[in-house]
Amino acid sequence: MSELSHVGEAGDVRMVDVGGKALSRRRAVAAASVRMAPETAGRLRGLPKGDALVTAKLAGVMAAKRTAELIPLCHPLALTRIEVAFGVDRKAAAVNCTATVETVGRTGVEMEALTAVAVALLTIYDMCKAVDRGMRCERIRLLEKLGGKSGHWRADRKPARN
Repeated sequence: MSELSHVGEAGDVRMVDVGGKALSRRRAVAAASVRMAPETAGRLRGLPKGDALVTAKLAGVMAAKRTAELIPLCHPLALTRIEVAFGVDRKAAAVNCTATVETVGRTGVEMEALTAVAVALLTIYDMCKAVDRGMRCERIRLLEKLGGKSGHWRADRKPARN
C-alpha cells in the first residue's frame, strides 16, 4: 500500500503533505470525447438551451477551479491558466475536448485538467439530451504533464526500459 501516495501504511486514506516540496511550474493536458448522432453535432450552437460549446467551455473552466471541492484528497490550487478547447468532428459525429491547466505550486494539476474535460462533456450532454439521449462520453485521459520531481510525461511516449 505504501506505493499509493494517498494511502497510509494502515490502509487509511490521507491528503499528501506537499509542504516540503519546492514550488515549480506545473502543466497538465487532458482530453476526452462525446459521441452523438450526426444531426446533434450539427446543432451544437443552436440548441433550445443555447450554444452548447460556449456553455461547456465555461463549465470546464469552473470545474478546474473547483476540483478540490469535488475530489476529496486534492489540494486547493491557485491556477494560473485554464484553457478548454473543442473540435467538432462531423464525420465521426463527436466533439473532442482538451483542457490545459497550469499553476506554480507544490503539486500537479492533472486532476484539474481531467475534471475540466469531464465536466465540459457532461455539460454538452446536458444541453443536447433533449434531442439525443444516446450520446456517449469516452476516453477521458491525461495526455501530458510537466513539472515537479517526475518532470515531463507524455502519453504518446513509450516508457523507458531499464
